[in-house]
Amino acid sequence: MFDNYWGNAHVTDAVERMIAQDRLAQTLLFAGPEGVGKATLARRLGERLLGRPELIEADDLSLPRNQEMLAAREKLPAEKRNDEPLLVATHPDFVTFPPDGPMRQISIPQARLLKERAPFLPHKGKRRIFLIDHVDRANDQAANSLLKTLEEPPPHLILIMTAENAYDLLPTIRSRSLPFYFAPLSPEEMRAFVRARNLDRVERRIQLAAGSPGLAISIDLDAYDRRRAAMLTLLKAAAGAAPFGSWIPVSEAIGRNKSEKLELYLKVLYDLLRDVMLLREGAGEIRNQDIRGELEAISGRASFAWVRKAVAQVDEAARLIRRNIQKTIALDALIMELRG
Repeated sequence: MFDNYWGNAHVTDAVERMIAQDRLAQTLLFAGPEGVGKATLARRLGERLLGRPELIEADDLSLPRNQEMLAAREKLPAEKRNDEPLLVATHPDFVTFPPDGPMRQISIPQARLLKERAPFLPHKGKRRIFLIDHVDRANDQAANSLLKTLEEPPPHLILIMTAENAYDLLPTIRSRSLPFYFAPLSPEEMRAFVRARNLDRVERRIQLAAGSPGLAISIDLDAYDRRRAAMLTLLKAAAGAAPFGSWIPVSEAIGRNKSEKLELYLKVLYDLLRDVMLLREGAGEIRNQDIRGELEAISGRASFAWVRKAVAQVDEAARLIRRNIQKTIALDALIMELRG
C-alpha cells in the first residue's frame, strides 16, 4: 500500500493492482471533494514509480513556501504570468501544473507548455508524470489545448488530473481518462489522521473538515470563526431574522480587508447553508454545533425554496469571482435578493 496515505482504499487498491500487473493507464482522473487526498495520491504514485520522494514532496502546494510563491504570482501582471507559465518540478520527471493567478485557473499558456514538454524523454528511468491539479479550473480554450495531449500521449508519459467534480470537465476529457472517485474519510479515519499529525482541537477540526484530511490540516480555526461570524450575520439579515443595518458594519470590515478573497467567505457560507438545511429537514449531523441555536433560529424562518435560492445565489457569486467582482457588492446583492 502507499505509505503515509489515509482513506479511499478502493482507489489505492485499484492503483496497486495496475502497478503490479504493469498495466497502469496513461491518463488518470482523480475526482472528489477538496482535500481528500487526490494530489497527495498522485505524488505517492510518482514516488513509487520515480523514486526520490523528498523531491516530489517538495512540490506539495499546501507547503508554506509554495503558498507564498502562488500568492506572489497573483500580484504579477497577466503578461508576465503568460510569458512564464507556472509549473512546479523539483523532481525532473514529476511536473505539477497548478492553477495560477488571482482567479486560480489553468491558463492557456500552461496548457501549451504542457503540450510542448510532453514529448521530452525521462531524465532517468522510463516514465515521466505530469500532474494537472484542478483541471476543472481550465477554461474551454485551455481544456481544448490539453485535449490534444490527452488524445495521443507519448508512451513514456503518465498524465494525472485532479478535479472536484468530474462533470465540470469536457466530456471528451472524461472519455480519454480512467476515472477514480474519492470519498470523504470516515470519522474514525479522520480521528486517526488528526491524532497522527498531532493537531490541536481534534474534534472541531474533524467536524469542519467533513472527511477531508487536507482541510483538517490547513484550516485556520480562528480565521474560520471570524469569517463564520460575518456570514452568520449575512444569513440573519437575508432571512429577515435581523435588520439589514446589522450587516452594514460587517460589510464595511470585509471591504477594508484586501487580503481575503471572496471565495473564502463563500466556502463558509456554503457550510452554514448546509447546516440550516439539515436542521430544517431534521436529518444529519451539522458541522457548526457550537452555534446550533442561532442556526435553528434561521432554519425556522427558511423554507426549502429559500435555501435553494440562497445556494443558487452563492453559486452565482462564485461564478462572478472570475470577473473579479468586489466582495461587498456580491454579498450585499445576495442579501437583497434573498430579502426579496
